[in-house]
Amino acid sequence: MPARRQQLDWERVRARLAATAATARQQSAVAPEQQRAQLEERARQLARVPPAAPAPDAEAEVLEFMLAHERYALEMRHVHEVHVLRELTPLPCTPPFVLGIVNVRGRILSLVDLKRFFGLPEQGLTDLNKIIVLRGGAMRFGLLADQILGVNKLLLAELQPPPSTLVGIRADYLKGVTAARLILLDGGRLLSDPAMVVEQHVV
Repeated sequence: MPARRQQLDWERVRARLAATAATARQQSAVAPEQQRAQLEERARQLARVPPAAPAPDAEAEVLEFMLAHERYALEMRHVHEVHVLRELTPLPCTPPFVLGIVNVRGRILSLVDLKRFFGLPEQGLTDLNKIIVLRGGAMRFGLLADQILGVNKLLLAELQPPPSTLVGIRADYLKGVTAARLILLDGGRLLSDPAMVVEQHVV
């Protein structure tokens, strides 16, 4: 005896099709926004021009100084002046790497200890310590140097990428290292770092 065919419930089928179509319409309404965001992000990545290699004879005037027995340098275009460390006023409620505030020619500046910022061995203050005042636009603050070595010319083509063994916060602020182990800091990166801003209302 042949099996009886089960009759389809066309009302239920139509309801399911309608529900599926509604879901598809909702997904298609969201998808273009997501696709547009992805395309814009891809366009931004493609628009990024990789930094051009410096000319073989391109030079930068740099200020060399010592930090925890290592030689560091900053491009002079970021350095406003070098000042003797005289009086230092501790400032509460600030990050550990902010030693306090100093008066430099009548201007109150925060003083940053890069040794603490970079996790380098700390040393006590001596007569050799100097303040390197960085300035960029409205941003200005002091960096504590263990010793100032002088102003020299640096061939940019001699810079090598930081070693892969160097990780953490210091690597983010380096522009490169020379074969003579002179470490060039990114002064622009330091000046644009919000962490270097000491809120004026802190007392």
